Amino acid sequence: MKILFVEPPKEAWFVMGEYLPPPLGILQLAAYLESKNDQWDISVVDCQAEGFGWKKLEDHIESEEPDIVVSSALATCNTFVVLRTLEVVKNIDTEIKTIVGGQHFSALADENLKMYPEIDFVVRGEGEQTLFELVKSLDENRQPVDVKGLSFRSGSKIVHNPPRPLIEDLNSLPFPGYHFIEDHMNKYHFKMMSYDSAGYGLVEASRGCPHKCTFCSQWKYWGGKWRTKSPERIADEMEHLYTQYGISFLWFTDDNLGLGKRTSILCDELISRGLADDVTWFLQARSDDIIQNRDMLSKLRKAGNYWIMAGLERHDDELLNKYNKGIKSSDAKLSMDLLRENDIFGQATLIIGDRKDSHETLHDFKEYINYVDPDIAIFMILTPFPGTEIYDTARKNGWLEDDNWANYDMAHAVMPTEHLSRSEVQEELYLCYRSFYGSMRRRFGSLFSKNRFKRKTYRYMAGQGLLQSLRGLY
Repeated sequence: MKILFVEPPKEAWFVMGEYLPPPLGILQLAAYLESKNDQWDISVVDCQAEGFGWKKLEDHIESEEPDIVVSSALATCNTFVVLRTLEVVKNIDTEIKTIVGGQHFSALADENLKMYPEIDFVVRGEGEQTLFELVKSLDENRQPVDVKGLSFRSGSKIVHNPPRPLIEDLNSLPFPGYHFIEDHMNKYHFKMMSYDSAGYGLVEASRGCPHKCTFCSQWKYWGGKWRTKSPERIADEMEHLYTQYGISFLWFTDDNLGLGKRTSILCDELISRGLADDVTWFLQARSDDIIQNRDMLSKLRKAGNYWIMAGLERHDDELLNKYNKGIKSSDAKLSMDLLRENDIFGQATLIIGDRKDSHETLHDFKEYINYVDPDIAIFMILTPFPGTEIYDTARKNGWLEDDNWANYDMAHAVMPTEHLSRSEVQEELYLCYRSFYGSMRRRFGSLFSKNRFKRKTYRYMAGQGLLQSLRGLY
């Protein structure tokens, strides 16, 4: 059985600047299959790293002659890129089985199987065990009728097998299969965050989140549960990436790493292993978690954590409660100040485009963010991703004015508010960025900041023309 995993050609999200992450999702799946059956012929093609356009991808698939093609799930905005990949496969050979998964296709499994004949199977939810059992059944020429977590066609009927229980012990999973892309590991980078000489890798320390924000598709995808790997297992993977591949900048993919005892032990592990001086890492945390664990921030910094992103979202508690966020707007400034005091670069992510938003509410919002003064602010438009409460509400009420999945990227307005048209929401996104980054005090102060990440980031952003790109969207 020959299985080919594909990271399709796609455009990078311009807000991030020049970045190319390794395809962690399919590397995890490929490694899991390999650990279960080393007789299968498994390979990974990353079209970004290898410079493949659609014709080169087609030629590669033709030459590989796979039995199965699994496309990277990517994000909702890349849905059509995934579908085009599967079309390429079916144009080569209709007998090749095609498999997709991830949050978007899991949420819309029935709809996608009805609309897109190029999809043979949808792996819903956590993918490792479901994919293995599916491949095993195909290898044995059996119908996958007993594979939990799978959706597929059986004749003219669409079958949704029962959901699969989550993996109990995440430590049991193998390291992601970076060896499948070893020949081009030097291609992965994140120029806004890391230095040119730093390799760039991703680490998953946990899955899911204990919180249930209405705009987030992650918590529902992971069954509303938060499962973690042990500090020792996380440190082992970080050490492996550094010693084996020279990766010295690591992004923790967790929606909520958690800054309690487990992360404190992780810091101790990194320090005792001598990794803290060589490896820098980025994580996401909540503002209340930063405040509650203020005493361990200095240890985080000592262990190599230089950058934390916090979803501050909005300036009013009523809206934060509506989003089921579970934080207070008054926590925002203190959390950013605490990071700055510990020489940790503080990034805030923020949302505009709520149903009640108006020019007046967003004026107050801009004033609030300038007061909070994070080191960097990333403004995004509220986007109703499939699988979220907001998507269900927007679809039910007819708010969605754009059904092009390519625009579901948090940078394009796909629905209006009660007071603003989509075009006005789009313009407000630009005005938020201009309000924050247009401050000469902030720009010059950041260019000469004592924090090296802040200096580098602002100097990088100054040459990227972010505001011009955003202005071009409306």
